[in-house]
Amino acid sequence: MKRCFVVPKTVYFDASATTPLDPAVGREMLPFFKASFGNAGSLHSKGFEASAALAGARSRVAAVLNCAPEEIVFTGSGTESVNLALKGVAEKHAGKGGCIITTSIEHHAVLDSCKWLASRGFDVTVVGVGREGIVSVDDVVAAIKPSTILVSVMYANNEVGALQPVREVAAACRANGVLFHTDACQAGNSEVLAVRELGVDLMTLNGSKIYGPKGVGCLYVRKGVAVAPQLHGGGQEFGLRSGTENVASLVGFAKALELAQANRIAYVAKLVPLRDELIAGLLKIPGAVLNGGASRRLANNVNVSFPGAEGESIVLRLDAEGICASTGSACSSKSLEPSHVLLALGLSEELAHASVRFSLTKHATRQDVARVVAATARVVSELRAMSPVGSVANG
Repeated sequence: MKRCFVVPKTVYFDASATTPLDPAVGREMLPFFKASFGNAGSLHSKGFEASAALAGARSRVAAVLNCAPEEIVFTGSGTESVNLALKGVAEKHAGKGGCIITTSIEHHAVLDSCKWLASRGFDVTVVGVGREGIVSVDDVVAAIKPSTILVSVMYANNEVGALQPVREVAAACRANGVLFHTDACQAGNSEVLAVRELGVDLMTLNGSKIYGPKGVGCLYVRKGVAVAPQLHGGGQEFGLRSGTENVASLVGFAKALELAQANRIAYVAKLVPLRDELIAGLLKIPGAVLNGGASRRLANNVNVSFPGAEGESIVLRLDAEGICASTGSACSSKSLEPSHVLLALGLSEELAHASVRFSLTKHATRQDVARVVAATARVVSELRAMSPVGSVANG
C-alpha cells in the first residue's frame, strides 16, 4: 500500500527581496515576447508597435506619479536608477559645490554610489538615525551647507521597514535650494507616490518589489533638473539612458505600478493586522527583540533578533520547513558582515547576526503567520540547545 505525503505549501515571507509576478502583469507582458517583439527604434510596423507600447507605459507610470511623461526615465533596475540620480546630479552640479548628504541606513546602491563619489573628490555626509531607524529632519537640515547639491533619503527601509519623513526632508531641501532624491523601491505597495505631493526632485522605483518583472525600474526627474547620463550609446530615454528598451518589462512595470497604487489602501488594511500578529507571536519567544519601531514601519515588514541563535541558521532551517525568510537585504545576504542598517540602529554585532527579516506578501494569511511563529519558535529553541552557551542572555 502506497503512503501519501502531503507537502505543505511554501510560505514566502521575503517580499522585501522580491515579489511574485502578478498574473495580470504577466498577461499584459506576454504579447511583447511573441508577436509584438519589435525594437522601439525601428522604422517599420513592428518598431512602431513597440514604440507605441513604450510611450503608453511611460504615460501610465507618469499618471500614477502625477507628473509629465517626459519626467520618467526608464532604467534596468532600482540600482541603476539610483546611480543615475546620484552620479548624474553630482556630475552636472559639481560646479555649484560638491556636498552630498545621505543616511546611514540607505541601500548599498546609494551608499556605494556615495563612496564612489567621495573617492572622486565629492564631500559626502552620512547622517545617523535613531533607535527606530528614522532620520531626524533637523539632523538633515543641520548637515546642509552652501556647497550641498543633493540630499538622498530613502522612503522606506528595506531591512527594518522604517518609514522616513520624506515630505518634511523634501520641503527643507527646497527651502535651502538643494535637490532631493528618494529611493522609493520598498514603498510602492503601501505609500503615496505622487511626486508633487511628496515634493521630491528625483525618485527611484523598480518592478520586482511591486509584483512586477525584475530587471526594470525608473527614475523620476523633475523638469528642469539636470542629470548627466551614465550609459552612452543610442541616446534612448531622452539621452539619459542608452540601450534598446525592454518593452515587455516596461509594459509590465507600468501595469504593476498601477495595480499597487490602486490597491494600496486595501493592502495596508490587510497586512498591518497580520504584521502585528506576527510581531506579537515572535516576541513571545524568550529574548526576542523587535528591530525598528512597532508602528512607523512598512505594512509587511517584521525584523526580529533572537539572541543565542544565528540568523543564517534560522533562515536555513525555516527553508527546510517550507518557509522563506531573510537575514536582511537580499542584495548583500551572502556577506558574513552584520547588517549595516542594524548596526546603525545601535544593535551589537551579536544581535545583528541573530536577526531575521520576515516580509509578508499580499497573499499572506493568518494561517501562514501562525505556521511561521510556531516554526520559528521551534527552530530557535533547537539552535539555542545546540549552542555551546545555550543562553539567550549571550546575545
